[in-house]
Amino acid sequence: MSIKRKTVELREMQENHTGTIAAIRAGGELGRRIRDMGIITGSQITVCGRAPLKDPVAFRVLHTTLTLRNNEADYISVQILEK
Repeated sequence: MSIKRKTVELREMQENHTGTIAAIRAGGELGRRIRDMGIITGSQITVCGRAPLKDPVAFRVLHTTLTLRNNEADYISVQILEK
């Protein structure tokens, strides 16, 4: 069985899945705010849960639980392992 890496948007990750942040495409104030939260390329990220209507998404990064709206999470690409 081979393991492949797949890149998805943070919004597309399933609950309890873990990956590595591959890219942050947000610029300006949103990009700065995301990076200030500790969401940086190369960090491990795990989806913890979602609100009842699937927005926002809660995740753990750098031993901290954070939330982002789905439209903000779309700017974050995550590399996950796929079996």
